[in-house]
Amino acid sequence: MDTTVFEAHESTIRGYCRNYPTVFASASNARQVDEDGRSYIDFFAGAGVLNFGHNNPRMKEALIDFLQADGVAHSLDTYTTTKRDFVARFQEVVLAPRGMDHRMQFMGPTGSNAVEAAMKLARKATGRREIVAFSHGFHGMTLGSLAATANDAFRQWSGVPLEHIHRLPFETAPGGDTALAEYRTALQDPSSGLLPPAAFLVEPVQAEGGVNVASRDWLHEVQDLAREVGALLIFDDIQAGIGRTGTYFSFDGMGLDPDIITLAKGLGGFGTPIAMNLNKPEVDDHWSPGAHTGTFRGQGLSFVAGTVALDYFTDESFLADVLAKGERMRERLTALVREHPGLGWEVRGRGMIQALDTGDGAFAKRVQQTAFEAGLLIGPCGSGGRVIKLIPPLTIPEDDLLQGLDLLEQAIRTAREAD
Repeated sequence: MDTTVFEAHESTIRGYCRNYPTVFASASNARQVDEDGRSYIDFFAGAGVLNFGHNNPRMKEALIDFLQADGVAHSLDTYTTTKRDFVARFQEVVLAPRGMDHRMQFMGPTGSNAVEAAMKLARKATGRREIVAFSHGFHGMTLGSLAATANDAFRQWSGVPLEHIHRLPFETAPGGDTALAEYRTALQDPSSGLLPPAAFLVEPVQAEGGVNVASRDWLHEVQDLAREVGALLIFDDIQAGIGRTGTYFSFDGMGLDPDIITLAKGLGGFGTPIAMNLNKPEVDDHWSPGAHTGTFRGQGLSFVAGTVALDYFTDESFLADVLAKGERMRERLTALVREHPGLGWEVRGRGMIQALDTGDGAFAKRVQQTAFEAGLLIGPCGSGGRVIKLIPPLTIPEDDLLQGLDLLEQAIRTAREAD
Protein backbone atom coordinates (compact mmCIF):
# COMPACT_ATOMS: atom_id res chain seq x y z
CA MET A 1 0.00 0.00 0.00
CA ASP A 2 1.58 3.27 -1.14
CA THR A 3 0.00 6.51 0.12
CA THR A 4 3.07 8.74 -0.24
CA VAL A 5 1.78 10.67 -3.26
CA PHE A 6 -1.38 11.62 -1.35
CA GLU A 7 0.47 12.58 1.79
CA ALA A 8 3.01 14.64 -0.18
CA HIS A 9 0.64 16.52 -2.46
CA GLU A 10 -2.98 16.35 -1.25
CA SER A 11 -4.46 18.93 1.11
CA THR A 12 -4.40 18.42 4.87
CA ILE A 13 -8.19 18.67 4.72
CA ARG A 14 -8.57 15.08 3.57
CA GLY A 15 -10.64 13.21 6.13
CA TYR A 16 -12.25 9.89 5.22
CA CYS A 17 -8.92 8.46 4.07
CA ARG A 18 -7.67 8.84 7.64
CA ASN A 19 -10.49 6.58 8.81
CA TYR A 20 -9.88 4.07 6.00
CA PRO A 21 -6.07 4.06 5.62
CA THR A 22 -5.72 1.98 2.49
CA VAL A 23 -5.79 2.53 -1.27
CA PHE A 24 -8.94 1.16 -2.88
CA ALA A 25 -8.65 -0.23 -6.38
CA SER A 26 -12.06 -1.65 -7.28
CA ALA A 27 -15.60 -1.98 -5.98
CA SER A 28 -18.75 -3.98 -6.64
CA ASN A 29 -22.13 -3.61 -4.93
CA ALA A 30 -21.38 -3.59 -1.18
CA ARG A 31 -17.68 -4.42 -1.36
CA GLN A 32 -14.52 -2.42 -1.99
CA VAL A 33 -11.17 -4.05 -2.67
CA ASP A 34 -7.85 -2.36 -1.99
CA GLU A 35 -4.74 -2.57 -4.13
CA ASP A 36 -3.40 -5.41 -1.98
CA GLY A 37 -6.48 -7.48 -2.76
CA ARG A 38 -8.22 -7.15 0.61
CA SER A 39 -12.00 -6.95 0.45
CA TYR A 40 -14.07 -4.68 2.70
CA ILE A 41 -17.82 -4.76 3.29
CA ASP A 42 -19.14 -1.24 2.81
CA PHE A 43 -21.67 -0.09 5.41
CA PHE A 44 -20.92 3.56 4.57
CA ALA A 45 -21.78 3.62 0.85
CA GLY A 46 -20.19 6.94 0.00
CA ALA A 47 -21.98 8.73 2.87
CA GLY A 48 -25.31 7.64 1.44
CA VAL A 49 -24.59 8.19 -2.25
CA LEU A 50 -24.38 4.55 -3.33
CA ASN A 51 -27.90 3.36 -2.54
CA PHE A 52 -27.69 0.99 -5.50
CA GLY A 53 -24.18 -0.23 -4.81
CA HIS A 54 -20.79 0.30 -6.39
CA ASN A 55 -20.74 -0.19 -10.16
CA ASN A 56 -24.37 -1.23 -10.41
CA PRO A 57 -24.38 -3.52 -13.48
CA ARG A 58 -27.66 -2.21 -14.93
CA MET A 59 -26.44 1.36 -14.68
CA LYS A 60 -22.97 0.50 -15.93
CA GLU A 61 -24.39 -1.05 -19.08
CA ALA A 62 -26.55 2.03 -19.73
CA LEU A 63 -23.57 4.33 -19.15
CA ILE A 64 -21.32 2.38 -21.50
CA ASP A 65 -23.99 2.56 -24.21
CA PHE A 66 -24.35 6.30 -23.60
CA LEU A 67 -20.60 6.93 -23.87
CA GLN A 68 -20.19 4.78 -26.96
CA ALA A 69 -23.02 6.69 -28.64
CA ASP A 70 -21.29 10.02 -27.88
CA GLY A 71 -24.09 11.10 -25.58
CA VAL A 72 -24.05 14.66 -24.25
CA ALA A 73 -22.20 14.41 -20.94
CA HIS A 74 -22.29 18.13 -20.11
CA SER A 75 -25.11 20.41 -21.15
CA LEU A 76 -25.55 23.28 -18.67
CA ASP A 77 -29.35 23.54 -18.76
CA THR A 78 -29.84 22.97 -22.48
CA TYR A 79 -32.32 20.30 -23.53
CA THR A 80 -30.94 16.82 -24.15
CA THR A 81 -32.52 13.46 -24.81
CA THR A 82 -31.02 12.05 -21.61
CA LYS A 83 -32.44 14.86 -19.47
CA ARG A 84 -35.83 14.39 -21.15
CA ASP A 85 -35.73 10.67 -20.32
CA PHE A 86 -34.89 11.39 -16.68
CA VAL A 87 -37.49 14.14 -16.20
CA ALA A 88 -40.24 12.09 -17.85
CA ARG A 89 -39.38 8.97 -15.85
CA PHE A 90 -39.19 10.88 -12.56
CA GLN A 91 -42.59 12.39 -13.25
CA GLU A 92 -44.01 8.96 -14.06
CA VAL A 93 -42.48 7.01 -11.17
CA VAL A 94 -42.29 9.52 -8.31
CA LEU A 95 -44.46 12.59 -8.81
CA ALA A 96 -47.57 11.37 -10.61
CA PRO A 97 -48.39 8.48 -8.22
CA ARG A 98 -48.20 10.95 -5.31
CA GLY A 99 -50.31 13.61 -7.01
CA MET A 100 -47.37 16.04 -6.88
CA ASP A 101 -46.99 18.83 -9.41
CA HIS A 102 -43.61 20.03 -8.18
CA ARG A 103 -41.17 21.28 -10.80
CA MET A 104 -37.63 19.90 -11.05
CA GLN A 105 -34.82 22.41 -10.60
CA PHE A 106 -31.26 21.30 -11.33
CA MET A 107 -28.35 23.23 -9.86
CA GLY A 108 -24.75 22.57 -8.91
CA PRO A 109 -24.29 18.85 -8.25
CA THR A 110 -24.10 18.67 -4.45
CA GLY A 111 -26.60 18.60 -1.62
CA SER A 112 -25.18 21.86 -0.33
CA ASN A 113 -25.98 23.47 -3.70
CA ALA A 114 -29.54 22.19 -3.43
CA VAL A 115 -30.00 23.67 0.04
CA GLU A 116 -28.49 27.00 -1.03
CA ALA A 117 -30.96 27.22 -3.91
CA ALA A 118 -33.90 26.28 -1.68
CA MET A 119 -33.02 28.92 0.90
CA LYS A 120 -32.56 31.56 -1.76
CA LEU A 121 -35.91 30.74 -3.38
CA ALA A 122 -37.72 30.76 -0.03
CA ARG A 123 -36.37 34.21 0.74
CA LYS A 124 -37.33 35.50 -2.69
CA ALA A 125 -40.83 33.99 -2.52
CA THR A 126 -41.63 35.42 0.91
CA GLY A 127 -39.58 38.60 1.00
CA ARG A 128 -38.20 37.50 4.36
CA ARG A 129 -34.66 36.67 5.49
CA GLU A 130 -34.74 34.39 8.47
CA ILE A 131 -35.01 30.62 8.12
CA VAL A 132 -35.82 28.25 10.96
CA ALA A 133 -33.41 25.32 11.18
CA PHE A 134 -33.10 22.70 13.87
CA SER A 135 -30.53 21.44 16.34
CA HIS A 136 -28.35 18.55 15.11
CA GLY A 137 -29.28 19.32 11.50
CA PHE A 138 -26.73 19.03 8.70
CA HIS A 139 -27.44 20.86 5.45
CA GLY A 140 -24.05 21.45 3.83
CA MET A 141 -20.73 23.24 4.09
CA THR A 142 -21.11 26.32 1.86
CA LEU A 143 -21.91 29.50 3.75
CA GLY A 144 -25.70 29.59 3.39
CA SER A 145 -26.23 25.91 4.08
CA LEU A 146 -23.53 26.01 6.77
CA ALA A 147 -25.51 28.70 8.56
CA ALA A 148 -28.36 26.17 8.79
CA THR A 149 -26.01 23.35 9.85
CA ALA A 150 -25.84 22.97 13.62
CA ASN A 151 -22.45 21.30 14.11
CA ASP A 152 -20.21 23.85 15.83
CA ALA A 153 -16.96 22.27 14.63
CA PHE A 154 -18.03 22.80 11.02
CA ARG A 155 -19.38 26.28 11.69
CA GLN A 156 -16.12 27.45 13.24
CA TRP A 157 -14.39 27.16 9.85
CA SER A 158 -16.65 29.73 8.15
CA GLY A 159 -14.52 32.74 9.03
CA VAL A 160 -17.55 35.03 8.85
CA PRO A 161 -20.81 35.38 10.80
CA LEU A 162 -23.42 32.79 9.86
CA GLU A 163 -26.61 34.78 10.00
CA HIS A 164 -30.35 34.82 9.34
CA ILE A 165 -31.03 31.43 10.94
CA HIS A 166 -33.30 30.91 13.93
CA ARG A 167 -32.41 27.63 15.63
CA LEU A 168 -35.02 25.47 17.35
CA PRO A 169 -34.55 22.09 19.06
CA PHE A 170 -35.31 19.08 16.86
CA GLU A 171 -38.14 16.90 18.15
CA THR A 172 -35.80 14.41 19.85
CA ALA A 173 -33.49 17.05 21.36
CA PRO A 174 -33.95 18.56 24.82
CA GLY A 175 -36.84 21.00 24.62
CA GLY A 176 -37.99 19.63 21.29
CA ASP A 177 -41.41 18.67 22.60
CA THR A 178 -42.38 22.27 23.43
CA ALA A 179 -40.16 24.42 21.18
CA LEU A 180 -42.63 24.84 18.31
CA ALA A 181 -45.47 25.88 20.59
CA GLU A 182 -43.22 28.36 22.37
CA TYR A 183 -41.98 29.77 19.04
CA ARG A 184 -45.57 30.17 17.83
CA THR A 185 -46.46 32.07 20.99
CA ALA A 186 -43.43 34.32 20.59
CA LEU A 187 -44.30 35.12 16.98
CA GLN A 188 -47.78 36.15 18.11
CA ASP A 189 -46.31 38.63 20.62
CA PRO A 190 -45.62 41.99 18.90
CA SER A 191 -42.99 42.74 21.54
CA SER A 192 -41.07 39.47 21.20
CA GLY A 193 -38.63 40.94 18.71
CA LEU A 194 -39.19 38.00 16.37
CA LEU A 195 -40.33 38.30 12.78
CA PRO A 196 -42.00 35.49 10.80
CA PRO A 197 -39.44 33.36 8.94
CA ALA A 198 -39.12 32.70 5.23
CA ALA A 199 -39.08 28.94 5.72
CA PHE A 200 -38.72 26.00 8.06
CA LEU A 201 -35.82 23.78 6.90
CA VAL A 202 -35.92 20.27 8.36
CA GLU A 203 -34.64 16.75 7.75
CA PRO A 204 -37.41 14.23 8.45
CA VAL A 205 -34.57 11.88 9.34
CA GLN A 206 -31.42 13.63 10.53
CA ALA A 207 -28.62 11.49 9.13
CA GLU A 208 -25.31 13.19 9.95
CA GLY A 209 -26.88 14.63 13.09
CA GLY A 210 -27.15 11.17 14.65
CA VAL A 211 -29.98 9.36 12.84
CA ASN A 212 -32.69 11.26 14.70
CA VAL A 213 -36.12 10.32 13.35
CA ALA A 214 -38.96 12.84 13.44
CA SER A 215 -42.46 11.61 14.10
CA ARG A 216 -45.39 12.15 11.77
CA ASP A 217 -47.15 14.30 14.37
CA TRP A 218 -44.15 16.58 14.91
CA LEU A 219 -43.58 17.06 11.18
CA HIS A 220 -47.24 18.00 10.82
CA GLU A 221 -46.78 20.48 13.64
CA VAL A 222 -43.88 22.06 11.73
CA GLN A 223 -45.96 22.13 8.54
CA ASP A 224 -48.98 23.65 10.31
CA LEU A 225 -46.86 26.37 11.87
CA ALA A 226 -45.23 27.18 8.53
CA ARG A 227 -48.64 27.56 6.90
CA GLU A 228 -49.92 29.62 9.82
CA VAL A 229 -47.14 32.21 9.59
CA GLY A 230 -46.86 32.29 5.78
CA ALA A 231 -43.51 30.49 5.62
CA LEU A 232 -42.42 27.74 3.25
CA LEU A 233 -41.74 24.17 4.33
CA ILE A 234 -38.45 22.74 3.02
CA PHE A 235 -37.65 19.07 3.52
CA ASP A 236 -34.00 18.11 3.18
CA ASP A 237 -34.17 14.47 2.05
CA ILE A 238 -30.67 14.37 0.61
CA GLN A 239 -29.31 11.42 2.60
CA ALA A 240 -32.46 9.73 3.89
CA GLY A 241 -34.36 9.85 0.60
CA ILE A 242 -34.17 7.82 -2.63
CA GLY A 243 -35.37 4.60 -1.01
CA ARG A 244 -33.13 4.63 2.05
CA THR A 245 -36.04 4.32 4.52
CA GLY A 246 -38.00 1.80 2.43
CA THR A 247 -39.99 4.42 0.53
CA TYR A 248 -38.80 6.88 -2.10
CA PHE A 249 -39.07 9.86 0.27
CA SER A 250 -38.36 9.45 3.96
CA PHE A 251 -41.71 11.14 4.71
CA ASP A 252 -43.88 9.10 2.32
CA GLY A 253 -47.23 8.03 3.70
CA MET A 254 -47.39 10.78 6.32
CA GLY A 255 -49.77 13.12 4.51
CA LEU A 256 -47.18 15.91 4.33
CA ASP A 257 -46.97 18.53 1.60
CA PRO A 258 -43.58 20.35 1.53
CA ASP A 259 -43.11 23.37 -0.71
CA ILE A 260 -39.53 22.42 -1.60
CA ILE A 261 -37.74 19.07 -1.37
CA THR A 262 -33.96 18.93 -1.71
CA LEU A 263 -32.44 15.79 -3.24
CA ALA A 264 -28.90 14.72 -4.18
CA LYS A 265 -26.56 11.85 -3.17
CA GLY A 266 -28.37 8.69 -4.37
CA LEU A 267 -30.37 10.53 -7.03
CA GLY A 268 -27.86 9.79 -9.79
CA GLY A 269 -27.72 6.10 -8.92
CA PHE A 270 -24.16 5.34 -9.94
CA GLY A 271 -22.28 7.81 -7.76
CA THR A 272 -21.88 10.54 -10.36
CA PRO A 273 -22.92 13.93 -8.96
CA ILE A 274 -26.36 15.46 -9.33
CA ALA A 275 -28.71 17.52 -7.17
CA MET A 276 -32.32 18.47 -7.77
CA ASN A 277 -34.94 20.46 -5.93
CA LEU A 278 -38.64 19.85 -6.26
CA ASN A 279 -40.44 23.20 -6.09
CA LYS A 280 -44.17 23.78 -5.99
CA PRO A 281 -45.14 25.74 -9.14
CA GLU A 282 -46.38 28.79 -7.23
CA VAL A 283 -43.02 28.91 -5.44
CA ASP A 284 -40.94 28.12 -8.50
CA ASP A 285 -42.59 31.02 -10.37
CA HIS A 286 -40.56 33.40 -8.21
CA TRP A 287 -37.43 32.41 -10.14
CA SER A 288 -36.55 34.26 -13.32
CA PRO A 289 -34.44 32.59 -16.04
CA GLY A 290 -30.81 32.37 -14.97
CA ALA A 291 -31.47 33.64 -11.43
CA HIS A 292 -29.63 30.63 -10.01
CA THR A 293 -27.12 28.93 -12.29
CA GLY A 294 -24.43 26.28 -12.03
CA THR A 295 -21.91 24.96 -14.55
CA PHE A 296 -22.56 21.31 -13.71
CA ARG A 297 -26.34 21.15 -13.61
CA GLY A 298 -26.72 19.17 -16.82
CA GLN A 299 -25.01 15.93 -15.86
CA GLY A 300 -25.63 13.48 -18.70
CA LEU A 301 -24.06 10.51 -16.91
CA SER A 302 -26.19 11.13 -13.84
CA PHE A 303 -29.36 11.47 -15.90
CA VAL A 304 -28.66 8.12 -17.57
CA ALA A 305 -27.89 6.20 -14.38
CA GLY A 306 -30.57 8.06 -12.43
CA THR A 307 -33.19 6.98 -14.95
CA VAL A 308 -32.17 3.36 -14.43
CA ALA A 309 -32.31 3.89 -10.65
CA LEU A 310 -35.96 4.91 -10.94
CA ASP A 311 -36.78 1.44 -12.28
CA TYR A 312 -36.11 0.04 -8.79
CA PHE A 313 -39.10 1.99 -7.48
CA THR A 314 -41.50 0.23 -9.81
CA ASP A 315 -40.56 -3.07 -8.12
CA GLU A 316 -42.51 -3.56 -4.89
CA SER A 317 -40.25 -6.44 -3.90
CA PHE A 318 -37.23 -4.12 -3.90
CA LEU A 319 -38.71 -1.78 -1.29
CA ALA A 320 -40.04 -4.72 0.73
CA ASP A 321 -36.52 -6.12 0.75
CA VAL A 322 -35.15 -2.78 1.99
CA LEU A 323 -37.59 -2.86 4.91
CA ALA A 324 -36.74 -6.49 5.69
CA LYS A 325 -33.00 -5.81 5.66
CA GLY A 326 -33.52 -2.73 7.79
CA GLU A 327 -35.40 -4.80 10.35
CA ARG A 328 -32.56 -7.33 10.48
CA MET A 329 -30.09 -4.49 11.06
CA ARG A 330 -32.28 -3.08 13.83
CA GLU A 331 -32.67 -6.47 15.48
CA ARG A 332 -28.91 -7.04 15.58
CA LEU A 333 -28.27 -3.58 17.03
CA THR A 334 -31.00 -4.11 19.63
CA ALA A 335 -29.37 -7.41 20.61
CA LEU A 336 -26.09 -5.53 21.16
CA VAL A 337 -27.83 -3.13 23.52
CA ARG A 338 -29.15 -6.10 25.50
CA GLU A 339 -25.70 -7.68 25.50
CA HIS A 340 -24.19 -4.53 27.04
CA PRO A 341 -26.80 -3.38 29.59
CA GLY A 342 -26.55 -0.31 31.75
CA LEU A 343 -24.61 1.78 29.22
CA GLY A 344 -27.55 3.83 27.98
CA TRP A 345 -27.06 2.77 24.37
CA GLU A 346 -29.95 3.50 22.00
CA VAL A 347 -30.94 2.14 18.60
CA ARG A 348 -32.51 4.56 16.11
CA GLY A 349 -33.42 4.51 12.45
CA ARG A 350 -35.88 3.72 9.73
CA GLY A 351 -35.43 1.24 6.90
CA MET A 352 -31.78 0.81 5.96
CA ILE A 353 -30.46 3.78 7.89
CA GLN A 354 -29.93 2.37 11.36
CA ALA A 355 -27.70 3.54 14.17
CA LEU A 356 -26.37 2.73 17.62
CA ASP A 357 -25.93 5.75 19.87
CA THR A 358 -23.14 4.78 22.25
CA GLY A 359 -23.00 8.15 24.01
CA ASP A 360 -19.20 8.11 23.67
CA GLY A 361 -17.38 9.51 20.65
CA ALA A 362 -14.03 8.00 21.61
CA PHE A 363 -15.60 4.55 21.91
CA ALA A 364 -17.40 4.88 18.55
CA LYS A 365 -14.07 5.88 16.97
CA ARG A 366 -12.42 2.75 18.36
CA VAL A 367 -15.25 0.66 16.96
CA GLN A 368 -14.74 2.25 13.54
CA GLN A 369 -11.00 1.54 13.61
CA THR A 370 -11.46 -2.02 14.84
CA ALA A 371 -14.15 -2.66 12.22
CA PHE A 372 -11.88 -1.36 9.46
CA GLU A 373 -9.08 -3.67 10.57
CA ALA A 374 -11.57 -6.56 10.36
CA GLY A 375 -12.79 -5.57 6.89
CA LEU A 376 -15.87 -3.41 7.54
CA LEU A 377 -16.38 0.26 6.63
CA ILE A 378 -18.63 2.28 8.96
CA GLY A 379 -18.92 5.96 9.82
CA PRO A 380 -19.66 7.55 13.20
CA CYS A 381 -21.88 10.64 13.26
CA GLY A 382 -23.89 12.72 15.72
CA SER A 383 -22.71 14.88 18.60
CA GLY A 384 -19.03 14.19 19.18
CA GLY A 385 -19.16 11.27 16.73
CA ARG A 386 -20.90 9.09 19.33
CA VAL A 387 -23.37 7.40 16.95
CA ILE A 388 -22.41 4.39 14.82
CA LYS A 389 -24.39 4.82 11.62
CA LEU A 390 -25.07 1.94 9.21
CA ILE A 391 -26.04 2.85 5.64
CA PRO A 392 -25.06 -0.07 3.38
CA PRO A 393 -26.21 -0.14 -0.24
CA LEU A 394 -29.89 -1.02 -0.51
CA THR A 395 -28.83 -3.74 -2.94
CA ILE A 396 -26.38 -5.42 -0.53
CA PRO A 397 -26.51 -9.23 -0.80
CA GLU A 398 -27.92 -10.98 2.25
CA ASP A 399 -24.64 -12.78 2.94
CA ASP A 400 -22.66 -9.55 2.94
CA LEU A 401 -25.21 -7.87 5.20
CA LEU A 402 -25.07 -10.65 7.75
CA GLN A 403 -21.29 -10.93 7.59
CA GLY A 404 -20.97 -7.18 8.03
CA LEU A 405 -23.22 -7.28 11.08
CA ASP A 406 -21.09 -10.10 12.50
CA LEU A 407 -17.96 -7.97 12.00
CA LEU A 408 -19.64 -5.00 13.67
CA GLU A 409 -20.63 -7.08 16.70
CA GLN A 410 -17.09 -8.34 17.08
CA ALA A 411 -15.65 -4.83 16.70
CA ILE A 412 -17.93 -3.56 19.46
CA ARG A 413 -16.98 -6.43 21.76
CA THR A 414 -13.29 -5.82 21.08
CA ALA A 415 -13.65 -2.09 21.73
CA ARG A 416 -15.52 -2.82 24.96
CA GLU A 417 -12.75 -5.13 26.16
CA ALA A 418 -10.29 -2.28 25.65
CA ASP A 419 -12.24 -0.01 28.02
